[in-house]
Amino acid sequence: MNEFRFEPTGNIFKEREALLEEWTPEKLVGRDEELSQYHAALQPVIEGETPSNIFLYGKSGVGKTAATRFLLHLLKRDAEDVDGLDLHTIEINCDGLNSSYQTAVALVNELRDPANQISNTGYPQASVYQFLFDELDRLGGTVLIVLDEVDHIQDDSLLYKLPRARSNGDVTNARLGVIGISNDLSFRNQLSSKVRSSLCEKEVSFSAYDANELCEVLRQRVEVAFQDDVLDDGVIEMCAAYGAKDSGDARQALDLLLESGDIARENNDDLVTESHVAKARERLQTDQVIEGISNYSRHGQLVLWALTILEEEGKTPVRTREIREPYEALCGSEGSDPVSDRAVREYLAELETLGIISSTQINRGKGGGKYKEHKLGQSISSVKTGLKELLGTTP
Repeated sequence: MNEFRFEPTGNIFKEREALLEEWTPEKLVGRDEELSQYHAALQPVIEGETPSNIFLYGKSGVGKTAATRFLLHLLKRDAEDVDGLDLHTIEINCDGLNSSYQTAVALVNELRDPANQISNTGYPQASVYQFLFDELDRLGGTVLIVLDEVDHIQDDSLLYKLPRARSNGDVTNARLGVIGISNDLSFRNQLSSKVRSSLCEKEVSFSAYDANELCEVLRQRVEVAFQDDVLDDGVIEMCAAYGAKDSGDARQALDLLLESGDIARENNDDLVTESHVAKARERLQTDQVIEGISNYSRHGQLVLWALTILEEEGKTPVRTREIREPYEALCGSEGSDPVSDRAVREYLAELETLGIISSTQINRGKGGGKYKEHKLGQSISSVKTGLKELLGTTP
């Protein structure tokens, strides 16, 4: 029988939590321009004026939430020195909250004590809004409501009501400001004009990190997270380069550095090397594939399998119609009927959104028309490993 003991080693990491998403640094690096714009948008709060409604947008992992927590921490600190300024902040992540109703319920429960919560069903929407406005008025002062991943809310109702709550007389004791954060760059354009004009009063666009900015972010975390002299030369640069390649996502670069350290510790190595980074990237890519397509129908997984076959044969990038032949062959081997061309295109679009494949729009002009070409966005081995786990067979 195996004997296992858990004993701290103190090996590799000094404070591993510094590589996690929830860790907020004392200084935010690589986002100077965005922070300057955001700071200006928050200035009315410290002046004792009605807050601006602020809309932040940019791809996932570019520092929107980190910047919000960083600046709100400083704002709350400095507000304590301003006589008569009573500042409150409420943060809700809207992932999993599909409607204005559910979001309003979450806000009410955030404002109430645990013994006085309301359920997600059973109340008219108008009643839930009234509960919310009553709680905000009870709180009073200046209230900033942060709606992270606001693009998950599928209707405009709450986004219309909140910014106008004071002018409409729904609240009288509180000055409200709404901060909406979106990873969906097109979300703003999907809003009705009346919502856009109020919610997007001030806008801050967060650009993707480049490799130099990611190096800056990683070096800041490394000083806190790792023991001295445990990172080999090139490790930070390699993680930053992969992060820049993966849409300038700091979260992915940090996850990669964290996983590299974990692998080194698993192997009882004293040094984190580029080979650990390569293994970590393979492991994380496989996890991304599995997570991304685990809820797919069998046919969605077969479409990815077909593209993987073409990639392995060196035939990518390929047009959608060229994926059809290996896809139909896979369907035939399983004894199932293939789905329509439209369904295949929809699966490919979803795979692109997940970052599992990379698609490029080609425009050949009037004579050649427009079409898309596709290739894998992850390594062949990571996609094959993920498909094998889900399909139970090797592509």
